[in-house]
Amino acid sequence: MSEQQKVIHHRACHLCEAICGLLIETQDDQIISIKGDPDDPLSRGHICPKAVALQDIHSDPDRLRSPVKRVRQDDGSDEFVPIPWPEALDTVASALVKTVQDNGVDSVGVYLGNPTVHNYGMMTHQGSLFRHLRTRNRFSATSVDQLPHHLVSLWLFGHKLLFPIPDIDRTDYFLMLGANPIASNGSIWTVPDVRKRIKSLTARGGKLVVVDPRRTETASLSSDYIAIKPGSDAWLLLAIIRTIMVKGWVRLRNLQDFVVGLEAIESAVERFTPELASEKTGISAEHIEQVAYDFAHADAAICYGRMGVSTQRYGALCQWAIQVLNILTGNLDREGGSMFTLPAVDQVENTTPGGFGRHSSRVSQLPEFDRELPASVLAEEITIEGEGQIRVLFTGAGNPVLSTPSGHKLDDALEELDFMVSLDPWINETTRHADIILPPTSPLEHDHYDLAFHVNAMRNTARYNPPIFEKADSALHDWEIFEALGQRVAEGLGMDRKPLPAPEVIIDFGRKAGPYGQASAEQLDLAMLKRNPSGVDLGPLKPLLPGRLKTPAQQIDLAVPAVLHDLERLLNDTDSDAPYSLIGRRHVRDCNSWMHNFRRLVKGKDRCTLMVNPVDAEREGWCAGDDVLIASSAGSVRAKVEVSEEIMAGVVSLPHGYGHNRNGTKMTIANDHAGVSCNDVTDARYFDALSGNAAINGVPVHVTAAES
Repeated sequence: MSEQQKVIHHRACHLCEAICGLLIETQDDQIISIKGDPDDPLSRGHICPKAVALQDIHSDPDRLRSPVKRVRQDDGSDEFVPIPWPEALDTVASALVKTVQDNGVDSVGVYLGNPTVHNYGMMTHQGSLFRHLRTRNRFSATSVDQLPHHLVSLWLFGHKLLFPIPDIDRTDYFLMLGANPIASNGSIWTVPDVRKRIKSLTARGGKLVVVDPRRTETASLSSDYIAIKPGSDAWLLLAIIRTIMVKGWVRLRNLQDFVVGLEAIESAVERFTPELASEKTGISAEHIEQVAYDFAHADAAICYGRMGVSTQRYGALCQWAIQVLNILTGNLDREGGSMFTLPAVDQVENTTPGGFGRHSSRVSQLPEFDRELPASVLAEEITIEGEGQIRVLFTGAGNPVLSTPSGHKLDDALEELDFMVSLDPWINETTRHADIILPPTSPLEHDHYDLAFHVNAMRNTARYNPPIFEKADSALHDWEIFEALGQRVAEGLGMDRKPLPAPEVIIDFGRKAGPYGQASAEQLDLAMLKRNPSGVDLGPLKPLLPGRLKTPAQQIDLAVPAVLHDLERLLNDTDSDAPYSLIGRRHVRDCNSWMHNFRRLVKGKDRCTLMVNPVDAEREGWCAGDDVLIASSAGSVRAKVEVSEEIMAGVVSLPHGYGHNRNGTKMTIANDHAGVSCNDVTDARYFDALSGNAAINGVPVHVTAAES
């Protein structure tokens, strides 16, 4: 190979929300290097270890390159046999059509995982299939992750995607709860190189306050780390709100003309005193009052909370309180506070606002959000007979056996289906149950535009990347799979079909019609993005209210009836008698369950350990490396002890996304680093009653020495 054959490609890393810009050097069909793009206006040259895994994903010998069919062997085991695309697509379409004709549309279930939003083709074209099915049994990772954010955005701002984003580069005081962006690279917050941004915050005299049961990687950089009992964040937030209101520190500033409901809020939080909150949280009343004072008197302040508060029994209440705190202090829609994005393809204008509670799940009667049911009820909707029982399941880019509560029960339930199809490149803990697996192209074989994460970005930018490698003639992109299935299903059901153009055409239309498009000075279109492969800088976030609001009369009504009612649930709640509370944790080299099959990301010491406090370890007689049994109302798992002062006493922690020890999977490296699934001890019946989101943090557990 000659030196002249080397080519440098621009690419966004879409393995997490940071969407860092990359420079990928190739020689023929080989990747030579992957580096950060210093000219990218958002990431500024930063990358994390996951970026180099794009090479491993592309070349992974375990990744499926053609459709496969599950064939049961004489010994009871399953073998996945390659089949041609026409046979695979015809088989899947026939199964979908038959179950709709025999049992109705709700006999089809759909589950879409988190990587769906990392690939814009899946987002633009899934409707090519699902609009013909019209099932109410739709599920996604949203309800084990971020549903409280969407619901609160709908209630307060009028649209499910109107997320206030921390303006970290211009703030003075950052109050962060249940979030570890050093490990996650942000979450509902696209923020590349957050470590440098935090250091810049403190260097200019600002303050980062981290509230978490574990002294996380982010907490280690904080000005003030506050340990809190898992699941008690709502008490802290409500006590801060009460203190600000009682002390007369409310400053609505530019929000005063369109914020209503303050009187109802003041009355509702009266009982949430710092003293009572101290009993519930383990934080002194004096410390709570100090945080309230500092937040209210900062020149610019942000309150932000993520997984640790979203995935608990009061997740929606917490997210509402966070926004109320930002609003009461005039820090919403303000430089240095929480601000709204204005992306080039404006999903707030291009999508419906969303809705809540328009129908409920068949068995447990949990409410839908945006036409999706909580994932925690998927297993029972498969196993319990009756009208609307799921008989055929479609999964796309998801692994709910490892990512949803009581995953072991779902694992069993999947074998009761009449038929299952998965759009996925791997045979994992979920797809091993599929009758047909349809693998899409590798991430580097298709073009890319960050349709979802510009909505959450701390700066407005736009970037388009063509594919790095040509796909094989026999391969299909995920959007082509949806188109092909949609055509077949429509024909089978005798329905009209409207083919969609390629994703880049759809997105270019959205850009031209967007805020920087044909009616603007920027004149942004696909051609301009192709001329600027590192991306186009559209500027910092700017105040957009009240015009950006989608509520009636463009007002923010803080007194949401369902939320005020939920305060009574919190007040009447009782503590569990279980000796330990289980929380999750993340690592910068992890990304849910699907990043464990790449050697460079799993190297080093075992990360799937049960983290315990030294005081608890000494009392129980546990030493590092000892096997213990973690048991809950849902089940039990066995893990090795890691003794760490990071975790507060009475709390234990398991990482999310492990449990690669099921027979029949084809992920060689992941199987060698199997770990255990924390969701085998989370309970599908343990959820946030206000939103329906799964409660997988703060789970009551017993921990005992495991028998050898």
